[in-house]
Amino acid sequence: MTVNRVPVKIEQRFNNKSTKKAGLPIAVYWEGIKQAFDEMRHHKLRTSLTLLGMIFGVGAVIAMLSVGEGAEREALKMIESMGVKNLVVNARSAEGEALKSVREHSIGLSLRDIDSARDTLPFVQNWSAEKKVKVFSLFSLKGRSDAQVLGVTPSYFQLSALPLGEGRTLNEKDEAYYQQVAVLGPEAARSLFPQGSAIGSLIKVNHQWFTVVGVLSEKENSKASIQGVKLGGERNQVFIPLTTALKKMHFNTLENELDSFKLALADGIEPSLAAKSLQHLLNRRHGGEKDFDVVVPADLLAQHQKTQQIFNIVMACVAGISLLVGGIGIMNIMLATILERTGEIGLLRALGAKRKDIARQFLIESIAISGTGGIIGIGVGLLLALIISSAAGWPVAWSPFSILLALGVCMTIGVGFGLYPANKAAKLDPIIALQRD
Repeated sequence: MTVNRVPVKIEQRFNNKSTKKAGLPIAVYWEGIKQAFDEMRHHKLRTSLTLLGMIFGVGAVIAMLSVGEGAEREALKMIESMGVKNLVVNARSAEGEALKSVREHSIGLSLRDIDSARDTLPFVQNWSAEKKVKVFSLFSLKGRSDAQVLGVTPSYFQLSALPLGEGRTLNEKDEAYYQQVAVLGPEAARSLFPQGSAIGSLIKVNHQWFTVVGVLSEKENSKASIQGVKLGGERNQVFIPLTTALKKMHFNTLENELDSFKLALADGIEPSLAAKSLQHLLNRRHGGEKDFDVVVPADLLAQHQKTQQIFNIVMACVAGISLLVGGIGIMNIMLATILERTGEIGLLRALGAKRKDIARQFLIESIAISGTGGIIGIGVGLLLALIISSAAGWPVAWSPFSILLALGVCMTIGVGFGLYPANKAAKLDPIIALQRD
């Protein structure tokens, strides 16, 4: 390092008396920033190696927050389809002798369970029920489908948060008069009617013809389950009135009358406490047989959030270690830079630069390195999140908060690990510094 490397503008900057009187204008900082990037370009390999820690650290933070935010939004969407304020009761499957043994004490899940819950539990405001139909054939005059057929009550669509795309959903009249009408999921509609609208057309389920009265719209859920509970199958389903299904479709004598039902709770009721009351009631009605499960969507959401929190903590530790390594790298390169530029520091002090001027310049260089690594790291993090989403099928979402947080942490690392080298450079004796050149 030679004294000729000191830019003329830098010399003028420290000799400018108006600057000392009027404070530090933007031009002074801008000159410092330009010199910082000149130093980075002068040592490309060393700077690149130093940047790696910051790039991977910030990239890990961005990827972590993107995946976490996406998973959180996805979980909320799926819980909405179950209803946070709902209780879901599912029938357990059994076959052969096991089923016969259960039926000695319990008739299985039925509409009478719902009637009993409504009469006994005052917090039940609404309900819906479903029954799966065993499908041998499902077709229209224009196509065939492997969709699942469900007999449901009219309130099913509201309690399951299923948006209607066109037509109408099932109503009380359909239930009361055993109407042979159907609502199609979007995928089922495309299979049965590849071209044109399905509304008003006929489909045949086993040996019965049904008129299509509605088609559901697409939902953006990418996962089919949460905490082991299956969701999102409505895209490839056909919905018919529950009464029509029970009366006109064939079922095994020992089958449950219902496969599932939902109870909507009144406002202010704690779902977990309501579930205990419902569990107690159904246990008595079913003779103590464990032929049903009570699912609390609110508890599923809490469990998912706890799992996500653990994931975030683990990823934050990994990202923190990467940033710590990056910060140590910045400190090392700045200490090495001080040794290389000792003569320059001595010359600047001789020209009138104060200790705070020297400290500010080295601090600017430290922040420039960390900031550059942070900006590149944001791009790496977004790319990494997309790769994770594509490879693992996880949803991702970005927010300005995650980017600002990553940049803020990055700048804090630059300042924190740049203070010691900056102070060390500022405390160099100018006479000794000039002699070392």
